[in-house]
Amino acid sequence: MGPAHKARDDGEGGWSMNSHPPLSVQTLNTLDRKAFTTALHFAFELSPWVVERAWDARPFASVETMHAAMMAVLDAASTADKLALIRAHPELAGKAAIAKQLTAESNAEQASAGLDKLTPDEFARFHALNAAYNTRFGFPFIICVRLNDKASILEAMAARLSNDEASEIAQAITQIGLISKLRLLDAVTH
Repeated sequence: MGPAHKARDDGEGGWSMNSHPPLSVQTLNTLDRKAFTTALHFAFELSPWVVERAWDARPFASVETMHAAMMAVLDAASTADKLALIRAHPELAGKAAIAKQLTAESNAEQASAGLDKLTPDEFARFHALNAAYNTRFGFPFIICVRLNDKASILEAMAARLSNDEASEIAQAITQIGLISKLRLLDAVTH
């Protein structure tokens, strides 16, 4: 994989969760369902239902057990719910990025992999692979960009085009698990 996970913004496109004040697991355990969901809504891209359903598994001993409860929600979710979650994610270096319509989290994540500074050739390659992937599967390519760089992302996009739909749904959920875990580790203290 690409570069190691960066926990904080280094001023050069590194990751930052400054828009979410840190909360402790202990504090999160005391919140009602609505407050818990509001506090962690960012963990799963435009899909607070995952966080809301995990609330029932409280109390959590750690960020890891909280995240495991959220992943159990995803495991139990219907295929339709999983596809809705996958489709809530933006294309990498896609239309939403160009129009500056990404969530703060997606914007920082894409910038951490240099996707906000593509050469014209790189942009053309991302555009072509995004289009091919979306045509083949009907949803955007998902990868934890914070654990990759431009080259490894492009390589994975090309390689995963040969997978079947069920494999790609499973791979997307795995990658969403990595994305959400890093988001939670940045925002929640132990």
